[in-house]
Amino acid sequence: MATLALLATTCSGPSGGGEGRSGGGEGPRGSESARGKGDAGAPGWGFTHTQYSADQGTASGRKAAAALLSGHPMTQNQHIMGWGAGNPEPSPGHYDFSDLDRRVALMRKTGTAPVLTLCCAPDWMKGGEPGRTDWSRKSLETAPTPEHYKDFAALAGQIARRYPQVRHFIVWNEFKGFYDDDKKRWNYEGYTRLYNLVYRELKKQNAKNQVGGPYVVADSDAPGDAPGEADGPAAVSGPWGTLDQRSADAITYWNEHKLGADFAVVDGSSYTREGDRLIPDAFGATRKFRDVTRWLRKTTGLPVWWAEWYVEPADGDDERTGWSEERRTAVQASAMIRLAQGGTAAAFYWNPETTDADCPGCLWRPTELDGGGRALPMMGLLGRFAREFPPGTALRSVDIAADDRPNVQVLADDDAVLVVNTLDRPIKAKIDGRSFGMDGYEVRWLRR
Repeated sequence: MATLALLATTCSGPSGGGEGRSGGGEGPRGSESARGKGDAGAPGWGFTHTQYSADQGTASGRKAAAALLSGHPMTQNQHIMGWGAGNPEPSPGHYDFSDLDRRVALMRKTGTAPVLTLCCAPDWMKGGEPGRTDWSRKSLETAPTPEHYKDFAALAGQIARRYPQVRHFIVWNEFKGFYDDDKKRWNYEGYTRLYNLVYRELKKQNAKNQVGGPYVVADSDAPGDAPGEADGPAAVSGPWGTLDQRSADAITYWNEHKLGADFAVVDGSSYTREGDRLIPDAFGATRKFRDVTRWLRKTTGLPVWWAEWYVEPADGDDERTGWSEERRTAVQASAMIRLAQGGTAAAFYWNPETTDADCPGCLWRPTELDGGGRALPMMGLLGRFAREFPPGTALRSVDIAADDRPNVQVLADDDAVLVVNTLDRPIKAKIDGRSFGMDGYEVRWLRR
């Protein structure tokens, strides 16, 4: 808790005033945002465990990380195979839940409502040899073959029985293995068949189980670059670009043919599908999260979850290490503001855990190292955001001085104000009638 208090001080800066939920340049006052039906019961803000997490490392590192997470309770998400969990059913009817048991125990001990992502599939469900597991990326991202959809649903049911306290399940991940190369589009028919079988099985186990999909990637193209854009208006567009119509089609088909759903899930980035462009800039591009969320709520009528979101383009090795931590944290704060403005019911930060001392964007120092488990800047932002702006929060307007509107983004309720300096230089800001200085890319929390 002392670590959290210190982090909150260094990340937040001195307290002042101001409250709002506005983006710079969008008007003199931030607009209030109505929450979608059912959002109040959603898991809210949290993160996803990946390959290395708080259940590994030194004893002192694990203890410190567990204390950090317990003091910062958030929803935690874990995949059933991969990203830290072994093959749960190496051969038909033979189970190995040792890794998943450990992760679920960690989530229940240190978090709030645990979430399980039902991905990926054992090798024998996708043409592999029973008893063997190919951990290559190509194999992991292969979907079950249609004749094994029922087997995967049965595995989902087995998992639901094993962890009766888990109530939230996401079906599959990013349509992995469901792209139709011949048709040049997602195989949304196949995914929806799998989803419906899993949905029926999970509801059979417990009608209170909450199930959602389709977890397709909400890719986007730069303005004017979308394939087929001349054929008609895009489903979603903005200054940031246009939502990939293939993604929109997958969401629409799933929504029209699903047996049922308790929430709709997507993931995506603020940068473009081709070229990793941030339009008009890193902060302006985050408006995509608000616009896509609003479209999803209108299209599906369901609470909207973001299983992952990204703001920094990756390099050739899929690493996001080019920005300073100050810039990264500021743009992430902008993205979360936009997600909240859209009425997002839950969003899970993909924690880029490593075993290296340099861990850009990580929530805590790797537990394998000396001093492991200590909070890093992104934990300060995510943890406090989860506490200050849970689902159902009534968001309020705030006055922003005219000169400051292009330079800051603000979110507020009755108690807290989040202010982000979108410039890489110091500024003087006047928010809600109070003036204060901000460092470049500073993220500041204020009390009202």
